[in-house]
Amino acid sequence: MSQTKANGMLAIVTVFWGASYLFMKMGLSSLPPFYFIALRFLLAFLLAGAIFHQRLWRVDRRTIQHAFLLGTLLFLVFAFVMIGVQSTTTSHAGFLVSLTVIFVPLFSALFFKQKLSRQVVIGVVLTTVGIALLTLKGGGTIRQGDLLCILAAVCYAMHIVVTGQLTQRSDSVALGILQLGACGIISLVISLWLESPTLPTPSAWVAIFALGILCSAIGFVVQTVAQKYTTAAHAGLIFSLEPVFAALFGYMFLGEVLPLKGYIGAALVLTGILYAEMPRKKIPSWTEEGFQSTERTISTK
Repeated sequence: MSQTKANGMLAIVTVFWGASYLFMKMGLSSLPPFYFIALRFLLAFLLAGAIFHQRLWRVDRRTIQHAFLLGTLLFLVFAFVMIGVQSTTTSHAGFLVSLTVIFVPLFSALFFKQKLSRQVVIGVVLTTVGIALLTLKGGGTIRQGDLLCILAAVCYAMHIVVTGQLTQRSDSVALGILQLGACGIISLVISLWLESPTLPTPSAWVAIFALGILCSAIGFVVQTVAQKYTTAAHAGLIFSLEPVFAALFGYMFLGEVLPLKGYIGAALVLTGILYAEMPRKKIPSWTEEGFQSTERTISTK
């Protein structure tokens, strides 16, 4: 597979993920959030498991334990998103959840002592100002939905950091599939405990199948395959377009329009993310053999 084709596949996945906020609002109009999450991820697990069933027969106990850890983090991500998107716009949700790419290097520095580059620091400053313009109302308050979407970004960043550690010890494909099942099971248990699940309406089924098939089963598998044939820098830049597609779909189908300061804030968030994602220029570094050129990049996914 060529890098151009791989980048094109990642772009299609990014469009799916940008549309996911629209499908969330569609499903949540008739389904409680935890039940919605359960249906989405159990469907994704069954589909992905059917495709890679031979990998699942060889898993060990450690992989299952790791999958439940990742599934718990994934559940927290989508619980915050699902509840948050009910009281904020798809545009806000898309831009705020995309802050994941900023939190990943921050957590890597905090937990694994990886040095933050000046590039990431500048990106953090730009996105912080952008968040303030995008979310703060009069009196300096922030809407509950916006806060929950930021918490979702924090949990997703933790999920990415932990995944990077656990995939070194387990079958990454089996781990990725089992985490979908774990997330679905956790969501179903909490739904049966706290909610009163009902049979989905036709529009809710459309949302469930779109999220389960396009955004989860196909999205995660295509991402795994395509990233073997492109660079982390290219993938990160492509994924950074997710909030742009979220805002576009929100405008086209829901008529969502931001105020002027909201557009300025969204632009600053996107600029900060893109700047933090851009590969750094090659710089000379000293080795025992003398100076040699090295390239520093930031990997986000």
